[in-house]
Amino acid sequence: MTPEEHRMLLETRELAEENAKILRSIQRTNRISAAFKVLYWVIILGLSFGAYWLIQPYVDMLKTSLGDITGNPGVESSNFTVSGAIKNIRELNNLYKN
Repeated sequence: MTPEEHRMLLETRELAEENAKILRSIQRTNRISAAFKVLYWVIILGLSFGAYWLIQPYVDMLKTSLGDITGNPGVESSNFTVSGAIKNIRELNNLYKN
């Protein structure tokens, strides 16, 4: 092996080692990023369900008090869905047409 070939071989080895370090760094960064994304969504979903859990008694209390005001023994939970809201809007529209 000539000295030129030996120098080129050593340069190639150094480049390969440097590339391996860079690839390990990229892989580590991707793993950390994926872990933080999972943690982010767990926190977002946990806070959402926690807020719902804390607010649900107040919503139930409002439903009950609304039922007491209107004279109904209880307000249907279907009124608080999209289909129930559309049904109520149609009923109001029919009331105003007559």
